[in-house]
Amino acid sequence: MNIVYKPKFLRQFKKLPEDLQSEAKEKIALFSKDIHHPFLKTHKLKGKLKGFSSFWVNYKDRIVFQVEKHEGEERIALLTIGDHKVYQ
Repeated sequence: MNIVYKPKFLRQFKKLPEDLQSEAKEKIALFSKDIHHPFLKTHKLKGKLKGFSSFWVNYKDRIVFQVEKHEGEERIALLTIGDHKVYQ
C-alpha cells in the first residue's frame, strides 16, 4: 500500500511529543499492513468530513486519511494528526 504524507500532517507530526510520535509511527506501520486492524478502530467520518476516514493512535489522538486515485493507483493520504480537534 502506498502511503503519502500531506504537508499539514508533517507539520502537525513534528510538533507532537516524542512519545506520541513514536506511538504514531507504530500505528502507521500497523495501518500499512492492515488498514482494518482491530487496534486501529478505523472508521469512516460523517458530516462535513464525509469522504474521509480516521484511525486511532491512542484513546485521545487520531489520524485522518483519505483514499486517493493517483495515476490509476489507489494511495492513502495521511491528512492530519491530533486530538478530536482534527475533526473541526
